[in-house]
Amino acid sequence: MTLPPSLLTQLLTLLAAVVGGFLFSLLHIPLAWMIGAMFGTAALSWARPVQVPPVARPAALILIGLAFGQTFSGPVLAALLGELPAIVIAAFLSIAAGIATVPIFTRMAGLDANTGFFSTIPGGIVVMAVLAQRAGAPIQTVTLAQTMRVLVVVLVMPPLLTAFAPHGDSGAFLAPHIPVEPLALAGMIVAGFVAAQGMRQLGLANPWMIGPCLLAIIAAAFDLLPSGVPQWMVNAAQIGMGSTLGQRMTLEFLLSSRRLMNASILSSLALCAGCTAMAVGLAWIADLPAGAVMIGMAPGGMPEMGVTARTLGVAVPLVLSFHLARTLICNFMLGSIFKLLVRLRLFTPSPAA
Repeated sequence: MTLPPSLLTQLLTLLAAVVGGFLFSLLHIPLAWMIGAMFGTAALSWARPVQVPPVARPAALILIGLAFGQTFSGPVLAALLGELPAIVIAAFLSIAAGIATVPIFTRMAGLDANTGFFSTIPGGIVVMAVLAQRAGAPIQTVTLAQTMRVLVVVLVMPPLLTAFAPHGDSGAFLAPHIPVEPLALAGMIVAGFVAAQGMRQLGLANPWMIGPCLLAIIAAAFDLLPSGVPQWMVNAAQIGMGSTLGQRMTLEFLLSSRRLMNASILSSLALCAGCTAMAVGLAWIADLPAGAVMIGMAPGGMPEMGVTARTLGVAVPLVLSFHLARTLICNFMLGSIFKLLVRLRLFTPSPAA
């Protein structure tokens, strides 16, 4: 029996992702299953076509959302509300750091400040692409630059945080462990899918993670969680996320615009350095766990940085709160911030804006 070409490609891609994750886990590399899957998929793509099933990332995000949401117990939510000013300040500081790196990006890439603005702000790939379209900036350029930013952060930040960030000391931001109940877990996954569909209908960015996460947060807050999410499922979700990132790292993608790639990499490294420095200062001023604040202000995606926090054993709810605040501000306020900067003549809008 001969397998259909598309199915064979998907199976080989999955095999490469699993092998990559397993090898990286043996080497004790931080975020091993995600980074290993990313490299395994990317390496295969350089030799032959790869294909990750479209369902892989949504399914991974549902599991990640449920796993993260269960960390928000009632006492944890109360502690987070007490730190809300610091969380909001951190979001604006991260956005300010992105604005500060615009000149680096535009000078190296040879692009206008309008494009640079939406290419460097750490607001999420989908969110920034939508905002760029509204402002008349080239979507393809912004998407490529934002994708490179996520790749750089995923590769650079976990090892640095593992080596230098203080671990532990999460205190009030840690919830009790929830035992795994297989039947209840299956019901949670179905409910998480329904919640994700509801968020998708509302047009919310990243509904596959936020819907299940909110569902689990509500259940955890009222001590109604029927089951925990086992670690092997979190690892499987990392493989799904990593293979999706690796699928984009084809030779054509990496060589499509060396100038843009170099600008994206250097500006992302500068952004990481700026956000990390500000995180250390904010953690000291607000008396918060330094490791959690550093991951929370890191310019990566919410799922990737949440997994990093879980892997390093720091306060996952605090980290997610930082990223959620930044995402919401970018969704609802970044357009107004851009218009203000245009009025101040710091940015020049594109003719199509």
